[in-house]
Amino acid sequence: MAVTKSKVAAGFIVAGTLTLIFGGVSMIIGPVVMKDQIKKNIVISPKNELSYTMWKDVPVPFFMSVYFFNVLNPQEILKGEKPMVEERGPYVYRKRIQKDNITFHPNDTVSYREYRQYFFEPSMSVGNESDVVTIPNMLVLGASVMMEKMPFAVRLMISASFKTFKEGPFLTKTVGELMWGYDSELVDFLNKYFPGMLPLSGKFGLFAEFNNSNTGLFTIFTGQDDISKVHDVDSWNGLTELSYWRTPQCNMINGTAGQMWPPFLTKESTLSFYSPDACRSMELVYQRSGKMNGIPLYRFVAPKTMFANGTDYAPNEGFCPCRQSGLLNVSTCRHNSPVFISHPHFYNADPVLLDYVMGLHPSESEHGLFIDIHPQTGVPLNVSIRLQLNLYMKRVTGITETGKISEVVMPMIWFEESGYIDGPVLSTFYTSLVVLPAVMEYMQYGFIALGLVTIIIAAAVYYRAKKRSSGNTIQVSTVAENVGASNKELVDGFQGHVTQEKSIMSISER
Repeated sequence: MAVTKSKVAAGFIVAGTLTLIFGGVSMIIGPVVMKDQIKKNIVISPKNELSYTMWKDVPVPFFMSVYFFNVLNPQEILKGEKPMVEERGPYVYRKRIQKDNITFHPNDTVSYREYRQYFFEPSMSVGNESDVVTIPNMLVLGASVMMEKMPFAVRLMISASFKTFKEGPFLTKTVGELMWGYDSELVDFLNKYFPGMLPLSGKFGLFAEFNNSNTGLFTIFTGQDDISKVHDVDSWNGLTELSYWRTPQCNMINGTAGQMWPPFLTKESTLSFYSPDACRSMELVYQRSGKMNGIPLYRFVAPKTMFANGTDYAPNEGFCPCRQSGLLNVSTCRHNSPVFISHPHFYNADPVLLDYVMGLHPSESEHGLFIDIHPQTGVPLNVSIRLQLNLYMKRVTGITETGKISEVVMPMIWFEESGYIDGPVLSTFYTSLVVLPAVMEYMQYGFIALGLVTIIIAAAVYYRAKKRSSGNTIQVSTVAENVGASNKELVDGFQGHVTQEKSIMSISER
């Protein structure tokens, strides 16, 4: 019986050892298998149904929230006083994104055009598109700066044109008109006699060219040959570099198209993307780790150097002519209009910009841009891109509409493009990226623990069985020895008795 137990225990020891080895091997091979699966699923291919659908028709809700800087003292500004503004909004628009003209190429790239549409969401907005606000008139104040170096007679003629078409230095119109356009006789006149001066031929509005438009022809890498290049831009409108800026570095088209990034990001990684609207590539840096509904994420934010001028950050010299840090001069890609981009409320900008305008209150939580991204897959979980549009305005002699305006970078609007994964997509992500890896990890540790426990218990049973077997052998030997001793005593006694009988017989014969 003891021999049988020892054999069974030995069998369990072997089984436990195999289980332990399997658990250890799983810890090594498991992450490799998981990584390989991520690579296969991230490649841009119609065969990867889930990831391809997410890339082609972004299933998560995207919104654009617009805030206007309503001018409170337009007449005082014309007298040279400091502008005073109040923020109005948000006016929220649902953004629909869809890729079309998708063409795969033999060199593992794919081309497409991304179309965008905006739909007003009254329930999410503070006010509606019929609200009336006052902002600087870009047609007048922007054109005045553009004409500053023209002959004085030309400037007088421009001023006369403004009066003829009843265009003043400030506009008071509805949000809908300012966003999507309004009829302007001046625009029609300029397009007729100065073709190409304006970027549009119809109504004039801040976002008139955005709605029902595309962002250009992007060609990006599919990641088929090299997963580290997936989503990276190969060319935009056939260009591998831009011509807007003064240095090759600033003209580089870096990173992705701004929707997804290559997988396996680290805290040392940067998120680079090319923005056609900003006319340049931008780069975000790691700030902190966190979780969104249990899914691990890295938050990437804009560094202070993003819109720094060439004096404060030498690599940005190519984006000049510059003003104070915190402003990006986009006039070279906006028909030389004196337009600047910044963070909202001049967040992370030179404090002097705040001194020129009353009513601004920058803060990181409300005005800093960020992208929360799942580092293993490169898929954004929560995005908030916030930018401000500013107009450089000043007094221009010969153009009376500019009055005595002090030189100022005037905020007009700021907008936030935001989106986050939710609903079924979030559930799928949570299952694939949190639950399954956790189950695999627990199983690995479970196999190791089970193997160790099995080995320990089986070894104890085996030892006890061996010990009992040895004890039985010793007991049998002792019994044999005792029986042998008893037999010897009987023989010796018998021999003694025989000897005694012989002695008695001998005496009797005598």
